[in-house]
Amino acid sequence: MKRAHFVTATAALVFVPQRARADGPIRVMTLPIDQGAQAYYAADLGMFARAGLDVAVSTTNFGTQVAAAVAGGSIEIGQSNIMSLAAAHERGLPFALIAGAGLYSSAKPTSMMIVEKNSPLQTAKDLSGKTVAVNGLKSITQISVEAWADQNGGDSQQIKFVEMPFVEMDGALASGRIDAALLADPNATDLLATGRTRPFAKAFDAIGKQFLIGGWFAKTDWIAANADAVRKFVAVMRESANWANQPANFKASAAILEKYTKVAVGNANRVAYAERLDPALIQPSIDVAAKYKILQASFPASQIIANVT
Repeated sequence: MKRAHFVTATAALVFVPQRARADGPIRVMTLPIDQGAQAYYAADLGMFARAGLDVAVSTTNFGTQVAAAVAGGSIEIGQSNIMSLAAAHERGLPFALIAGAGLYSSAKPTSMMIVEKNSPLQTAKDLSGKTVAVNGLKSITQISVEAWADQNGGDSQQIKFVEMPFVEMDGALASGRIDAALLADPNATDLLATGRTRPFAKAFDAIGKQFLIGGWFAKTDWIAANADAVRKFVAVMRESANWANQPANFKASAAILEKYTKVAVGNANRVAYAERLDPALIQPSIDVAAKYKILQASFPASQIIANVT
C-alpha cells in the first residue's frame, strides 16, 4: 500500500540531487497554514494512497525555503505564493504551477494585519516609521501591506519590515519588538481570540477582492519526466480541495489541520481552495508584483502554468 509520510523541515535544508523520475516517495513541502493544507488532508484521508502515489509531506515556516528546496532538488513539489513563483519565473528558474492552493476572499479574509489592542496605530499613515512582521520579505505578505498602505493614504517606503514565522509574531507583538503583524489563519484568529489584539487591516484587499494566493509547483523538467505522477497528484489536489471546500467537512479538516500545525483552528475563517488553475485569479498577484518592483514587468499568468492534461 502506498503511504504518506510527514517530516518537519528545519531552517537548514539538506539538498540532494533531484530524482529525474518519481521512483521513490514524491517529496512535497508546504507551510503550516490553511492555505497549503490540501496535502495534509490528502495524506490523512488516504487520497494519495488510493491514487497509487507514495508521498512524503514536510513542513516549513518559511515560504522562501520551499522554492529553495525545489530548486535544489531536495523536494519535487512545493506550495508557495503566486508572487514568489512569478519572481522565480522572471529570474529564469524552471518552475511551473500544476495545481491551485488557497484562494483569498475579502468576504471571508484568511489573512489579517493585527496590532495590540492598545496600539496607537489607526490609519495607514500611522505605519510610517513602524515595524511590521511578515513571513517572507519581498513576498505577497510584504507587498500586500505596502499596497494597502499606499492605497489608503500611507507611504510604503516609510515602513520597516522584518521576516519571522507566523507562530513567533504573537510574542513579538506582546513584547513590542514589532508594531503590527500580517498573519494567516489559523494563527490570525487564534491571536485575535486572546483579546489582547485587534484587527488593523485586510491588507490582501489591496491586491484584489478574490485571487489565488498560492499553488503547487515543480520544476518543468521533472513535470515532463513524470507526467503520469503529476496528473495523479493534480487529481488528488482537486479531490482534496473539493472535500475541504464542503462546510460539512470543516470540523474534520480543522482536526487534521490542528494535528499537523499544532495551532487551534477555532472559529477561524476557512480557506476556499481552487479546484482548477484560472489565469484570471493568478494575474492580480503578478500585476502588483510588477508595480512594487518584485518583477521588472508584468507578464501573462499562462506563462507559469504547466500543461498537465
